[in-house]
Amino acid sequence: MTRSVDDNQLLCYDVSPGVVAFSTKRGNLVTVDSPYSGFNANPFCGDDFTKVADAQNHLASMIGTGCDKLIIPHQVHGKEVLAIDENFLSLDLMSRKARLDGIDALVTNLKDVCVCVSTADCVPVLILDRRRGVVAAVHAGWRGTVKNIVGETIRTMIATYGTRPEDCAAVIGPSISLDSFEVGDEVYDEFANAGFDMERIARRYPCATNNTQAKWHINLWEANRLQLLEAGVNNSHVMLTNICTFINYDKFFSARRLTIKSGRMVSGIMRIKENE
Repeated sequence: MTRSVDDNQLLCYDVSPGVVAFSTKRGNLVTVDSPYSGFNANPFCGDDFTKVADAQNHLASMIGTGCDKLIIPHQVHGKEVLAIDENFLSLDLMSRKARLDGIDALVTNLKDVCVCVSTADCVPVLILDRRRGVVAAVHAGWRGTVKNIVGETIRTMIATYGTRPEDCAAVIGPSISLDSFEVGDEVYDEFANAGFDMERIARRYPCATNNTQAKWHINLWEANRLQLLEAGVNNSHVMLTNICTFINYDKFFSARRLTIKSGRMVSGIMRIKENE
């Protein structure tokens, strides 16, 4: 299902011939307790601009596209989905930046255009419509999951490109696991009020700081998998990496480990022209 490239900076997913799908890793020479240490290509998390620009150029080179076609939105934990088309690509840099503000999922049918999302414990979901050649990248934190951003993205693919959900494959990338995602009662209530089957996605465990107090844990992997199935994606076409960023914070950025002022992993998906 997954393979690591030799340079230890990408986790690649074999979703289909002619498609590049990946999540970045922190790479080598990581200082674990340094929040930006490692390979960070996200421009919105407070890291040094020059370092981020170098990382983006390196990432674009590794996947075989131009840096101007590496599309990374400024996410806000909402459910806005943006279709990347030729009109978007014709915009200047400032206009692109404004258009990408407040966007948590991207879709496109253009080749050599890599749609991306940034995460550090939140769930990256990558989707491919094998029949229509449409790709999508989704940022599903707990708020976006409650808002069903995965379902919203697939509805956008249907409305914009004629996607049939049964033709889609999806990858649920490295993110925080059930065991590590301890939440307050108010977060549990948000999921319950949104109609989730709480017996399937929630468990009570002893509190990490007080063993006498039980705390809810939410399974974001399962919540997003169920939403993919509800949208019509076949269960056999949903791939799960089973990698917890909180546990593996030496290899992937984790905001819960390193604070919100830390680097982000970038997950992206792109169809390539060479296979025409």
